[in-house]
Amino acid sequence: MSLTATPFTITVTEDGNGSRLDVFLTSVLSGQSRSQIQRLIKEGSVRVGGRQAKANQPVKTGQEIAVDIPPPIDPAPRPEALPLHIVYQDRDLIVVDKPAGMVVHPAAGHESGTLVNALLHHVADLSGIGGEKRPGIVHRLDRGTSGLMVIAKHDGAHEALSRQFQDREVEKEYVALVWGEVMAGRRIDLPVGRDAVERKKMSSAPARVRRSREAVTRIVRAEHFGRVLTLASVAIHTGRTHQIRVHLSAIGHPIVGDPLYGGVHRRVPGDVRAVTHLERPFLHAARLAFSHPDDGRRLTFTSELPDDLQRVLDEVREAFNPMLHE
Repeated sequence: MSLTATPFTITVTEDGNGSRLDVFLTSVLSGQSRSQIQRLIKEGSVRVGGRQAKANQPVKTGQEIAVDIPPPIDPAPRPEALPLHIVYQDRDLIVVDKPAGMVVHPAAGHESGTLVNALLHHVADLSGIGGEKRPGIVHRLDRGTSGLMVIAKHDGAHEALSRQFQDREVEKEYVALVWGEVMAGRRIDLPVGRDAVERKKMSSAPARVRRSREAVTRIVRAEHFGRVLTLASVAIHTGRTHQIRVHLSAIGHPIVGDPLYGGVHRRVPGDVRAVTHLERPFLHAARLAFSHPDDGRRLTFTSELPDDLQRVLDEVREAFNPMLHE
């Protein structure tokens, strides 16, 4: 069955009797994955017998299922005049300081307002290497993470930078505020993979992961606030999805403000009450170093904490040292 932008009705046949609604629709709708079908159901775009449906409800022979699939989205991202802090730029690459809240490239639910949309507006000579939805993207940062990223402008730069990331020649250092007391020098060597149960999460627990990849994280420096919080400089030797967030949570020190990995607490001590102002995880990509893809010279970039994180840190420091801001 072909997909259109207008509502249409499907009648359940005997072959589909008793099947889950999402399973049945996946079997009869070409080009739609089960997760996409489940999203349509959740958004109220699927009705059974005129009523809003649930993904796990069984269907019966003869039932009419109304499906409203929205028009397909243009696969090529469009330039958007979004604010973008360009730290460095030459004919081969561009380094940007990504703000928190910005998704790196277009994806389901984020077809606009991404870093790629901004790059296409600000960078005239950005090539299509990496795919039409990810031009020049060599690595990524989570939506809630701010900080430094390097983007390739052409095939040669993309290949050279990708190789450096793969061979672990790129230095990446982050600043994270975590719960508890974690010591400098701590090394976390735990494989990371997609959580088999909660698909939005990654995990380092063998029982929850079907396929995992090596991941190494190291605590470089640490500033302690009693035994309640630690401001940690974190270096990663690999670049797995959510790696720092997963690793710190796995050792009992989740990143403050991270709801996905246990970093949001209902009860917060009065001297660190400032952390309740956070609207995202306290995680910032503060340092990035790599070799230039053309002449091999070593480039190092640093980024100060953005205002939202700095304000929280200043309040925490003042709470533990009242004389600091007198």
